[in-house]
Amino acid sequence: MATAADHASFLPPVLTFLSAAVIGVPIFRLLGQSAVLGYLVAGVVIGPSGLSLITEPETARSVSELGVVLLLFIVGLELEISRLISLRRDILGLGTLQLGLCALALGGLGFLSGLSGGAATVIGIALALSATAVALQLLEERRDLASPYGQRAFAVLLFQDLSIVGILALLPLIAQTGTGEGGEAWLGTALQSAGTAVAAVIGVVLVGRYGLNPFFRLLAASGAREVMTAAALLVVLGTALLMEEVGLSMAMGAFLAGLLLAESNFRHQLEADIEPFRGMLLGLFFMSVGMSIDLTLVMQNWLGLSVATVGAILIKVALVAGLFRLFGSSWLDALRGAAVLAPAGEFAFVLLPVGQELGLVDGPSGRLAIALAAITMLIGPIGAKVLDGVLSRRATAPLEPEHEAIEGAEARVLVIGFGRFGHILNQVLLAQGLSVTVIDKDVEQIRSAARFGFRVYYGDGTRLDVLRSSGAGKAEVVCICIDDPEATLKIVDLVHAEFPAARTYVRVFDRVQAIEAMGRDVDYQIRETFESALAFGRATLEALGLSPEEAARTVDDVRKRDLARLVLQQAGEPLDRADPLRSLVRIKPEPLTAPLHASHGLNPETEDIIARERAGADG
Repeated sequence: MATAADHASFLPPVLTFLSAAVIGVPIFRLLGQSAVLGYLVAGVVIGPSGLSLITEPETARSVSELGVVLLLFIVGLELEISRLISLRRDILGLGTLQLGLCALALGGLGFLSGLSGGAATVIGIALALSATAVALQLLEERRDLASPYGQRAFAVLLFQDLSIVGILALLPLIAQTGTGEGGEAWLGTALQSAGTAVAAVIGVVLVGRYGLNPFFRLLAASGAREVMTAAALLVVLGTALLMEEVGLSMAMGAFLAGLLLAESNFRHQLEADIEPFRGMLLGLFFMSVGMSIDLTLVMQNWLGLSVATVGAILIKVALVAGLFRLFGSSWLDALRGAAVLAPAGEFAFVLLPVGQELGLVDGPSGRLAIALAAITMLIGPIGAKVLDGVLSRRATAPLEPEHEAIEGAEARVLVIGFGRFGHILNQVLLAQGLSVTVIDKDVEQIRSAARFGFRVYYGDGTRLDVLRSSGAGKAEVVCICIDDPEATLKIVDLVHAEFPAARTYVRVFDRVQAIEAMGRDVDYQIRETFESALAFGRATLEALGLSPEEAARTVDDVRKRDLARLVLQQAGEPLDRADPLRSLVRIKPEPLTAPLHASHGLNPETEDIIARERAGADG
C-alpha cells in the first residue's frame, strides 16, 4: 500500500513544472515572444544544466509526448477528409521535396565536415524534419492554421509524420550497407511492417467510421459529462498506442482519430474536453526539450554549434521558401511558412539515439546533433517572430485570399439550442445561405436535425471552452435559443465577457427573464410566445371584420405599450431570481388598455376570486 511519503514524492517535480510554467511563460509573453520560447527556457533553467531541480528529463518527456499527441488530435478534428484530399498535392509533392532536399543539403554539409556517410545521412534526416509541436503552436497563436501558408506547412508536417515509419525501417539497411548481409531479411521485415501498419489504419478507419458516433451518442444520452471526457481520452490515446505498436507514430494515430471525428456532431464538445490536457502536456513537452540541452557541451562547442545552428536554419528557410514559391505561395507566405518549419523536429530525439544504437552515429557526434536540434527549437520561434514582424511591416500588397474557413469555426452566426424555436430560426438563416454553427446538448434534437440537413454539434453552451471552440470569438451574432432561464443568462454573461464583438440575440421565457436580459444589455430579446400571440390576435381581429391595416395598427400599438411598460419595470427595483414570487408580484400582468366595464364572474366560484382580487388591489 502506498504511503503518504510515496504520494508526496510526486509533488515536488509537479510543483516545479507548474511553477516554471506560470513564471516563465507570462514573462516571455509580456516581452512579445511565443509561449513556446517561455516553456523551452523554463526547461533549461530547471533542468540538469540549470538549477538541477529536475535531474531526469527523459522521464518527463515520456509523459509530455502526450501533449503532441493531443495537439495532433485537435488538428485532425479541425480538418475534414475532403480538405485533406485537397491537400494531397502539397502532402505528397511539397512534403517529399522538402524532406529530400533538406536532408540532402544538411547531410552533405555534415559529410563534408568529416562525418561518415551513415552519420551524415541520419543527422541530415533528423535535422530536415520539422518540429510539429512548435510549428502548430506558432500557427495557432497567429491564427494562421487555415491560411494558405499554414495549410502548406501543415501538409509538410503531415508528410513527415507519415514518413517516419519508413525512415526507421531504412536505418537498419543503411547500417548493413557494405556488409552484404541482411538485405533479403530487411526487405521481408519492411514488407511485414508496412502490411501491419496498413491493416491497423484500415481497422481504425472502419471503427471510427461506423462505431464512434453511436458510441458517443450513447454516452451523451447518459448525461454524465465526465464520462464524455474519459471517452475522448480513451479514443485518442488508444488509437495513438495502436499506431505506435504497428510502427507508426503516436501523433499520426491521434491525428487519424481526430480526422475520423471531424464530421461528428460531437466535434466541438470533444475539442473542449481535450483542450486543457493538451495545453498543459504540450507545455511539459517543450520544457522537456529545454531540459535536454546540455549547457556544458554547448559551452565547450559554442562556436561550432552557433555556426551549425545558423547554417541549418538558413538552409532550411531558403530551400523551403523556394519550394513554397514553386507550389504557388507568394514570397511573403513562403518566407513565413519556411520560418515556421525551420526548427528541427521531435523525431530527431528518436532517430539520433536509434542511429547511435545501430552504430551509424558515434557518441560525441550524436550528443552534438541532439544539442543542435534542441537549440534550433529554442532559436526557431525567436527567428520566426522577428521575421514575421519584418515581413508585416514591409508588406504592401494584400495577402492571398484564405482557403475556405474550417466549418463551424468561421460561421457568421452561432445558434445555441436546436429546439422548436431554434429549428425555425435556422430555417430562416439557412434560407439566405448564411454560415451557421449550431450546438445543443440534447442527443434527440441533434438526431432530428440531421433529417433537415443542418450541421449541429453536441456541446453545453454554458461552458466557455465549448463556446470558444464553436467559434463564438469569430461569430457576428450569437443566438441563444434554449429554454433554461438561468443557463440563458449565464451564456449572455460569458459572451459579453469573453467575446465582446459578438452581438447577443436571446429567446427569453417570460417577462421576468425579458427584464433580466434587458438589464444585461443584450442586443435583441424576444419572449417565445409574445409575437405569436400578437399574430394570433391580429388574425382574430381580421376574422371579426377589421381590415388588415386596422388590425395591424392595433397590434403595433399593443407592442409599443408593452415595450414601454417593460422599460419602466426594468428601471424599478432590481429583480431577485432567488425570490421568484416577489419578482412575479412586481411584474404581474396588467391591462395595457383600461377596461370599459368591471369584471363579472359567471358562477359563484369566479365571483369569489374576482372579489378577493379587488380587495387586494384596494388594500
